[in-house]
Amino acid sequence: MNTVVIAIISVTAIGLVGSTLLAIAGKLMHVKIDERIARVRACLPGINCSACECSGCDGYAAAVVEGTKALNRCGPGGKDLAAKIGEILGIGVGEGAVEHIAVVHCCGDAETSRDKMEYAGIRTCKAVNQLFGGQTACTYGCIGFGDCAAVCPSNAICIEKNLARIDARRCTGCGLCIKACPKGIISVESKPVGAVVLCRNTEKGGALKDKCSMGCIGCMKCVKECPNEAIVVKDSLAVIDPSKCDGCHKCVECCVKKCIA
Repeated sequence: MNTVVIAIISVTAIGLVGSTLLAIAGKLMHVKIDERIARVRACLPGINCSACECSGCDGYAAAVVEGTKALNRCGPGGKDLAAKIGEILGIGVGEGAVEHIAVVHCCGDAETSRDKMEYAGIRTCKAVNQLFGGQTACTYGCIGFGDCAAVCPSNAICIEKNLARIDARRCTGCGLCIKACPKGIISVESKPVGAVVLCRNTEKGGALKDKCSMGCIGCMKCVKECPNEAIVVKDSLAVIDPSKCDGCHKCVECCVKKCIA
């Protein structure tokens, strides 16, 4: 028997033994996948925003079926999606199907805030922010070039007078705008939203007045008017505790800068 035939027989034998072992291992190590995961995944919006605190829609579908995540954690899907998932799993949505909405913590537009320079480069917030914090004098405020609007899957964000504004009727609270904003001035709040401070500037009042006429100056009036002690002033900026705020809006009425809504 020549060496070629021996080599062919050897390789064939090795292949047969290897395939047999793989087949046995496949049966012994097989993990059954719950078909409900695929059905839940098919219902999800597929934008992988991670608002549910999972790696994406695939991870959330598996977590819901396994029972480690609630049915109502998908912000873009809202209550309707939670109900669909509940039907697939044969369980009720229960309490706490909370809807969310994004909030831009800035109210200084082109008419009320001052620019410190003329910018003629790439018109993205990320690009201009790398140049001395942006073109606006207030380095805490909205740049207004629309990075948040560009990633919004619901077309809920528009730019008016160099300021991002959110349409509450369209916003699903997915949180993609938070990741896109280089200033970190967007948050996602539970509905219904109580009072919110539309400013993130922590500079002293005198320094802020020269940059934006709408910024919080930490005057303490809102603190004194709040009946629930839900507001404190920290670093010259009013901060509202949503767990204490009942939405009475007395702070909105008394704010001299009209930066609480």
